[in-house]
Amino acid sequence: MLADIDTWVLDLDNTLYPADSALAEQVTHGILSSVAEFYGTDVVGARQIQAELVAQYGTSLRGAMTTRNIDPHEFLSFERRIDYTVLTPDPALAKALGALPGRRYVYTNGSAYHAEQALRQLGLTACFDGIFDILAGDLIPKPYEESFDAFLARFTVDPGRAAMFDDLPVNLQVPYARGMATVLVSGFVDGGAPYREIGSRQWQVRDLAAFLSSLRN
Repeated sequence: MLADIDTWVLDLDNTLYPADSALAEQVTHGILSSVAEFYGTDVVGARQIQAELVAQYGTSLRGAMTTRNIDPHEFLSFERRIDYTVLTPDPALAKALGALPGRRYVYTNGSAYHAEQALRQLGLTACFDGIFDILAGDLIPKPYEESFDAFLARFTVDPGRAAMFDDLPVNLQVPYARGMATVLVSGFVDGGAPYREIGSRQWQVRDLAAFLSSLRN
């Protein structure tokens, strides 16, 4: 299973750590606070605006830049106030990632700073060869083709020999169309199994460490 893969590409938020973690809650709060500040509204209004920005522009950041000409560094400044110590090391995931053959990258719509802090707390820094963040993608996020092409070019990735892991199905559509194996990291899998095959070179995974460990069998 995935014996031909030599490049492993993993999302960060809600993928390398669970969506119900305290960090995910802080990220959501930070984004909503930024939207509320820049659009002059309360939390309720920010939720509505944020949903509209994501639907139309892919991310809140890109939407804010387009509709309000907001500096991306200002928008992302909330990351500097996040308490990353809410994450704890994940030795099982570190072992599983470290055993994968080839190169391993984080591909995130967040910033490299955010990814670096989270990886450090998870004990996963040494597991990755590089980070591709929203700034490296010229502020064009997943799922846009321009972002994906920039990632492929940056690290000279052959999609036919790569696997993409993400918690959002929409972010896996372009990679799959380009020939990547794709893995949807979801908190729910029918029957409670750690993972299941959902198509040709497509999987849905509840337990990421268990799935990666199974690849060595």
